[in-house]
Amino acid sequence: MKRIDAHQHFWRLARGDYGWLTPATGAIHRDFLPPDLAPLLLAAAVEATVLVQAAPTEAETEFLLDLAGETPFVAGVVGWVDFDAPGASHRIARLAGRPKLVGLRPMIQDLVDDAWMLRKSLTPAFGAMIAHGLTLDALVGPRHLPILLEFAARHPGLSIVIDHSAKPDIAAGALEPWASDIRLIARDTELYCKLSGLITEARPDAPASDVAPYIETLLDAFGAERLMWGSDWPVVNLNGDYASWFEQVLAALGGAPGNHLDWILGRTAANFYSLET
Repeated sequence: MKRIDAHQHFWRLARGDYGWLTPATGAIHRDFLPPDLAPLLLAAAVEATVLVQAAPTEAETEFLLDLAGETPFVAGVVGWVDFDAPGASHRIARLAGRPKLVGLRPMIQDLVDDAWMLRKSLTPAFGAMIAHGLTLDALVGPRHLPILLEFAARHPGLSIVIDHSAKPDIAAGALEPWASDIRLIARDTELYCKLSGLITEARPDAPASDVAPYIETLLDAFGAERLMWGSDWPVVNLNGDYASWFEQVLAALGGAPGNHLDWILGRTAANFYSLET
């Protein structure tokens, strides 16, 4: 099975729609494009990626789809659409026609209303995603998990993956209530989860032992067939790098059966996003 990085980004600062990317972001405040990622993939023997939006504009999604069209290792794109706009269903239908679009990601973590996803006005848009076979990346924090549980019950036909394991506060050592909520979601829904973004939530230069309990919780809760590895590159560079995160995950899963690694490092992402790899 091919190794797949289930979560990576590209951006070009001159586009001007990355409001969160300021000089304060330091190491990642520059352009990151396919030639920057290619040697990292080669070193880790990763053969395909899922490219995920980083700006809340449809123009950025078009930019990413264009990049994907000329980048063989990008197997799928998770884009963005204005779910609150009139005619959102038609916008979704139009984007669904673009090659390599596999899903959409509203940036829920940045919204003022934690319960935004439960708004009845959004039901047609989520229905359009189901109709066109698009998945939903849930960019949420721990506070959203009980809401996400209700959301999943309302939209049983929508395939959902939790980005960055819902960003537990690893720096503070806050395993609870995150762990209980994540176990509840895993038990009571068919949601998937990304094993990504965790070292960014840890304290600078944190030892692997700080992150290990969170990885163990995720593997125990979701199992290998609903858990997928992602680099979150280049955001991972804020507290590490591509290679160190990949090696940390391999070490944490070292005791898992070989078929578990096959699922987490590729097969789960391929199944969830229906990738042609």
